[in-house]
Amino acid sequence: METQQVHRLELDRSKRIPLLKAQLEHHHHHEPEPVLPVANVKTHPTKASTGPENGSIYFIGNATTVIEWHGIRILTDPNFLHAGDHVHLGPGVTAERLKNPAVDIDALSLLDCILLSHYHEDHFDKLVEESLNRDFPIISTPHAKQALAGKEDPFKAVYDLEFFQSILLPVVNYKGDTGGKKPVIKVTGMPGKHVPPGPLAAVNELLGAVPPTNGWLIEMNYTANGSEDGGETGYRIYISGDTLFVDELKEIPQRLKDEKIDLMLVHLGGTTIPGPKLPLLMVTMDGEQGVKLMQLMDPDVTIPVHFDDYDVFLSGLDDFKEAVTQAGLGEKVVYLDRGDQYRFNVHGI
Repeated sequence: METQQVHRLELDRSKRIPLLKAQLEHHHHHEPEPVLPVANVKTHPTKASTGPENGSIYFIGNATTVIEWHGIRILTDPNFLHAGDHVHLGPGVTAERLKNPAVDIDALSLLDCILLSHYHEDHFDKLVEESLNRDFPIISTPHAKQALAGKEDPFKAVYDLEFFQSILLPVVNYKGDTGGKKPVIKVTGMPGKHVPPGPLAAVNELLGAVPPTNGWLIEMNYTANGSEDGGETGYRIYISGDTLFVDELKEIPQRLKDEKIDLMLVHLGGTTIPGPKLPLLMVTMDGEQGVKLMQLMDPDVTIPVHFDDYDVFLSGLDDFKEAVTQAGLGEKVVYLDRGDQYRFNVHGI
């Protein structure tokens, strides 16, 4: 996809910095690296594996995942509260977490950057905000950058992307066997709308109750001859973010043209505010909209996330499963429980 590159961030596994403030003092101690506790491994639902998979997605809970490729690890929407904890989602709006994450934040493997769809507590909770190393790289929205950089203890490495702007993440000093080619990742901001268009959107613009959100397109590639952004993409992941099914999403397949989405992570839940007892406004897709998004984007595989972690989610995974079955798309969906990992193969070497 043609995009406007506005940032570049080198990823070097040998120069990783700690995710958490508390880890800074032990940074140079050679302690064993934590290993994610993988409960089950899943692969493509219909195609046999063509060799060892070199990429994976580990589902922690809500919209929190670890995307890994050649040892590079990207953490999405870090939310590590436990069942019974509460988040603030806007004026007078709170939500209770119902499920525990698969792993706690201090038990994660070493990471390279964070991909934050928007600055909302069920995606970036207060525990995370207080504990993160302020120099750890975060890729997010302009709104999130303004909020995080404006803190009393400011975040210093936030890279903001508007829709269809991209950041290039070349993997440097890579020692693996890739036939002389170098792994490179491109992340592009994708359209998303948390509030439906109309009078409510105008009121929200005024109050700033529900923050603007991005989706993401993650393109994994191998490049040669010193080129960084070129050649055929080996694997393409689309993350919807906390959007509704709105017209703006149609621009994504139009821009992709004949380029295929290999994997889609779709944020569901039918999130309602101010809450389940007074469900006035839905701000994330329900099961029916999730299937409409599958039909629009036509990904090879879809994995649902963000569907039952909080009590404001009124459209659970069963709604999506039923809509998938009715649409005849069952063989194109992989369901992950917390702690499960989906593995895939990035082509190009």
